[in-house]
Amino acid sequence: MSRIISFALFLCISVGMTAQAQQDQPQQDQPKVVKINDSIYMAPLGANVYLVTTPTGNVVIDTGTSGVAPVARKLLGDESHGPVKYIILTHGHADHIAGISLWKEAGTQIIAQRNYVELVNYVARLEGFFAPRNAAAFNRPPQEAGPWAGNYGAKIDPTILFDETYEFRLGGVQFQLFSTPGETPDHLTVWIPKYKTAFIGDNYNGFGEPEPMSFPNIYALRGTKPRWALDWIRSIDKVLSLKPEVLLSGHGEPITGNAEITRRLTRFRNAVQYVHDEVVKGMNSGKDVFTLMQEIKLPASFDMTESFGKVSWSVRGIYDGYAGWFDMNPSSMYELPASSVYPDLVRLAGGPEPLVRLAQERLEAGKPVDALHLTDVVLAYDPKNNAALGARLRTLEYLREHSENYLEVGYLDYGIKATKDKLASK
Repeated sequence: MSRIISFALFLCISVGMTAQAQQDQPQQDQPKVVKINDSIYMAPLGANVYLVTTPTGNVVIDTGTSGVAPVARKLLGDESHGPVKYIILTHGHADHIAGISLWKEAGTQIIAQRNYVELVNYVARLEGFFAPRNAAAFNRPPQEAGPWAGNYGAKIDPTILFDETYEFRLGGVQFQLFSTPGETPDHLTVWIPKYKTAFIGDNYNGFGEPEPMSFPNIYALRGTKPRWALDWIRSIDKVLSLKPEVLLSGHGEPITGNAEITRRLTRFRNAVQYVHDEVVKGMNSGKDVFTLMQEIKLPASFDMTESFGKVSWSVRGIYDGYAGWFDMNPSSMYELPASSVYPDLVRLAGGPEPLVRLAQERLEAGKPVDALHLTDVVLAYDPKNNAALGARLRTLEYLREHSENYLEVGYLDYGIKATKDKLASK
């Protein structure tokens, strides 16, 4: 469980801790700037913020969350008081863009890949949908979403948008930007040839490192548009073709040395390729998504955990991304879900008691998901059934105890709290 604890600390920094709270931490806990070389500095604040200095001005790459951005601004500002000429956003997730206003100066250009506009509009469009899901995942109070912003209501900060490539020079340093979709469609990579350094955002994260690394989050439980595996693979190949000596990502430590970078990125991209191809082969052979979720496992030779992304979630994300929701079962075509007949099943079983007993038996037999489904059936019949709520609580606690994935733990904690609240309200 130590890896989950480390993720919890990351979450405290990146989504839950205010700047003042960070300042109130003991001195030994204060973050320190990581010097990559004489011109590149990193503020390791959950979501990394980078400063690249040149003789005629500075470039900021990603800006952190609203909570940590002031800390990053102070830490990196102490390294250089030169003007901020450019802000580069590797992608439009909130933990990378919330500090824009703290860095932006008169004349600062802000650069993003063109798909950034749709990504931030998408997030704003569904703010009310995402708010409770994010709150559940990160164990924080839900925030009021406010009035609907409309389809195109997001604030668009970038002043420069590009399609495939963009290049500029500052203080004699060449900056090359490439479209590298992966975790988001607007992902970009910053390449500085002079330093043989690539900034790749969240297309590779150091979660779980030092070894073993975690499988990536090809599907995010909070809900997401499809993260196209083949695009992600091509993007990693693009970075590998640059032959970087330093790799800087959105989260985690710097990776140095081309041999080590190549080893890690190759294993990462090969794992994504393996899962993608197994899903596609399974689809073509007529297997349903749940069969593939159970069957497809990473070979042990990959030596990867599932502490960040899970293979089974990725399988379903890839499958549904290709095929959508219809599974060829005629009952799926209609408006009523299967749960509409759950109360009938309870009545046919003679009431909740036998189903609750069966749920407990399945839990004791090491089949907690079966037990969870059975409590779903009973609670559709009687949402306040004490025995079913108790069985559900025990099942959720069992699943949490055996989970190695911090996102899974977040939603299990949410389910545990909701179930306890229902029991307490009786």
